[in-house]
This record gives sequence, structure tokens and C-alpha cells, in this order.
Amino acid sequence: MKVSIGNDHAGTQYKLKIVEYLEKKNFKIKNHGTNNEESVDYPDFIHPVAEDVTSNKSDFGIIICGSGNGASMSANKHKGVRSALCWNNEICKLAREHNDANILSVPARYVTIKETLEMIETFIETPFEGGRHLRRVEKINK
Repeated sequence: MKVSIGNDHAGTQYKLKIVEYLEKKNFKIKNHGTNNEESVDYPDFIHPVAEDVTSNKSDFGIIICGSGNGASMSANKHKGVRSALCWNNEICKLAREHNDANILSVPARYVTIKETLEMIETFIETPFEGGRHLRRVEKINK
């Protein structure tokens, strides 16, 4: 499975742990994020992740910034992206089951790395339910 990841300075340490975690699971990682903690503009690192997801270069994306909001807003500007800002496992599960989220947005200043890795596992393992939810998801890009 291929994953694109992008982060700003607030998410660098999280990104490094996520990459290590996913590589142990034999995922192929496309790193669009910064590798240090000097201040940067998150859209510069998030748009390439969204482009990878919409062009099927990646199966899904993970984006990380301080609150997760700016990253998610940037990603959701791309048609076909369904970025979900998740701060716990239940929200993450519902984002996949009900909304067919294809990008997970992590608020690094509000969740632990342990919680983040649990959400990533949930995001990967949880299928979209389809059914009544498909009709709603199809209306997102109108």
C-alpha cells in the first residue's frame, strides 16, 4: 500500500514516528513534509499529498499540523479529497465508515503519538460501509 504524508513544523516528530511505523508494515511512503521544526507554511506540504491521492499515486494520505484544521482545509480544496480531522479513534472510524475519508488529518498539538498511531491503524483497517452513506459521499463534490 502507498501512503503520502505531509506535515508542517508542528508535525515533524509525529511524521517521523508515523513513517517508522508504516515502513515496519511494508507501506511505501511518499514524504512531502518538512523534516525539521523551522516554521513553514502548511499548504506547501499538504497540496502535494492531496494531489497524490486524487491522481491515485497513493492509496491514502496522512497530513499533520498543529490543530489539523489548516491542513484539512487545504487538502479539501482538491476535488475528490475527503480529509477528516480526527482527534480520537471513534471519529476516525466513522470518517472511514460513513464518509469514505481518504486523508487523515492529525492535530499534533492535541493528540499523543500513541493515539495517532492507533488512529492510523483504524484508518487503514476500516472499510467504507457504502449503502446509504454512498449517496451522501457522492454529493460532497457538487
